[in-house]
Amino acid sequence: MNTPVEKLRKILKAETEKFEDRAVIGGLARFADTWTREATAAFGSEASAWVQAIADRLRAYSQLSSRPERVAALEELFRLLKAGPSAGAPPAGPPRPVERAQRPPHAPPAAPPRPPREKPTGLNAPLTAIQGIGKRQAQRLARLGLRTIRDLLFHLPRRHEDFSNLKPINRLEYGEEVTIIVRVQSTSTWQTRSGRTAFKALLTDNTGYIEATWFNQPYLAERIRQGQQIVVSGKVDQYLGRPCFTSPEWEPVQKRLIHTGGLVPVYSLTEGVTNRWLRKVIRRVVDYWAPRVPDPLPPDLREAYGLLDLATALRQVHFPDNKTMLKKARYRLAFEELFIFQLGLLRQRLLWRATPGRQIPIEEERLQAFILSLPFRLTGAQQRALGQIVADLRSPYPMSRLLQGDVGSGKTVVAATAMALVADAGLQAAMMAPTEILAEQHYQTLVRLYTNWPGRPPTVRLLTGSTPTAEREEIYAGLADGSIDIAVGTHALIQEGVAFRDLALVVIDEQHRFGVRQRAALRQKGREGEHPYNPHLLVMTATPIPRSLQLTIWGHLDVSVIDEMPPGRQPVTTRVIMPRERERAYAFLRSQIEKGRQAFIICPLVETSEKIEAKAAVEEYERLQKEVFPDLRLGLLHGRMKSEEKEAVMAAFARGELDILVATSVVEVGHLRRRIAAGESELEEDRQEILRLQVSDNL
Repeated sequence: MNTPVEKLRKILKAETEKFEDRAVIGGLARFADTWTREATAAFGSEASAWVQAIADRLRAYSQLSSRPERVAALEELFRLLKAGPSAGAPPAGPPRPVERAQRPPHAPPAAPPRPPREKPTGLNAPLTAIQGIGKRQAQRLARLGLRTIRDLLFHLPRRHEDFSNLKPINRLEYGEEVTIIVRVQSTSTWQTRSGRTAFKALLTDNTGYIEATWFNQPYLAERIRQGQQIVVSGKVDQYLGRPCFTSPEWEPVQKRLIHTGGLVPVYSLTEGVTNRWLRKVIRRVVDYWAPRVPDPLPPDLREAYGLLDLATALRQVHFPDNKTMLKKARYRLAFEELFIFQLGLLRQRLLWRATPGRQIPIEEERLQAFILSLPFRLTGAQQRALGQIVADLRSPYPMSRLLQGDVGSGKTVVAATAMALVADAGLQAAMMAPTEILAEQHYQTLVRLYTNWPGRPPTVRLLTGSTPTAEREEIYAGLADGSIDIAVGTHALIQEGVAFRDLALVVIDEQHRFGVRQRAALRQKGREGEHPYNPHLLVMTATPIPRSLQLTIWGHLDVSVIDEMPPGRQPVTTRVIMPRERERAYAFLRSQIEKGRQAFIICPLVETSEKIEAKAAVEEYERLQKEVFPDLRLGLLHGRMKSEEKEAVMAAFARGELDILVATSVVEVGHLRRRIAAGESELEEDRQEILRLQVSDNL
């Protein structure tokens, strides 16, 4: 019968071969928890002192740096096992020291010992404070962003290899991620046509054969040898109909390790750092430091949500007992991260409300008069969102609200109404957009909407990087003396020299494209005028966000959702077209254009430079015009064009003179739809149905 005592005795006997703490995966310290549970179940609570004494020595084993110390520790463990549960716990203390020759009775005092290596002073101590990490290895770990003990403790595994559920070769399936234990049947090395070094190993486990190939790793010829048993992890590919691995992860293994193994962590690595070495180091760090990390979550909160304490979570996320504990550990760490993030958002909200906001007197009659002056009726969702915004503007607290709605749902008219009401009260509003084209489109929309404003329409000016110097100075003066009611612009609104007399409302469109500092800089303009109030803040986005994610990301914002499209608006259909299906997408575009419709192709580029994005759009435009649609009328629109050029292209598209408009992400789809739908051209009715195709090689 394989009792806990016999099981541990076999493991300790295996450890006496090399004293490298490799007799069990994860080391004796990790095995201590498993053995404690098994021994307690077998011998009962009466043996708890004896069980705890053995477990303590197992956990301390990895901390012993010299072979004599480990020899003595194993001898002590064998004695405890031989004594059995009835022996109780031996006196507490460190492992028995190695016997040394007796000093003569009157020997002179020994020279003071050399001071030991300085112990880590805390979680922020450098990695060189950990035994086994020198300057060179610390430099390698720094490439992974690991510089302190805290960094190493929270360097979580990318995944875990499950040694308890291995698959034989004859049951492997293409495309699955697997771990197998195999023997190296043969190896070979050769040069590819491209000059790369290739190393191939033929692997077997007595149920079949599989080849593994590594490129540009010539040193593997010295490490992977015929007859060696290794663990291989990776995705099963196929070559000429046979299963194979391409550059899988691997490490040598001994059979005795597998029988006591379980979930083994796999970490992100860098050159010169192996998983085996890193596991050993992190095991020591977790054993010593995890219990010493302060837990930011109070016990009552952990109990209410069924969360592990932080020390247990750190141990289990690195070296889990089973999949259930791994899931609980990940949940605990994720909960803590989001919880602390939420606290930061709530603090931001409190700080925002700490400075009083401008309580804006809004007359209901003026509000209704403006709504009636619009050339269309607001939808129920627009009226609901507008009512929430008006209530915020009337309150003494600064508004902080997110206005969310799909493209074409009518967010801009809601924001325009709010800005007009602020201007009607003798105050100022500002609207910031991420690109000049979008800012110009907003400016034109506001001017058009305010045409029928009852009474004096608000004075609206556009300020961008392209605004001429003389006009810029004129706008600066108008904002400072209050003669300009509403400013629409780009980052130019937050430059030095821009000062508002009484900024009461800030509207930010596509707010995710602005940094925190940029948004804060515009809000700060409201505190620099004659009245040091926090301006009301309204941010807009067309990105659909589930409510749970809203609370996570925008916990400091109230949310208004426009979930209703205006009457007659065509529904938006979004589909992902993979690069290999590009020709099918082009054929669809051509078929729609033949029906008298139009299309625009947006070329999004994950790039902060508008210059690079414009270059990409130009190249795509030229390719489409020459190779794909040489017989169609294509137009180009990007942020580097002059204002009059942009306007000419948009007007031509609205008049139906272009079949396809190729543009960067500076284009606001909703504005183009509104311009066409507003009747600025004599297009037939079905031309108002614009098809959108986003083409990206990143799909």
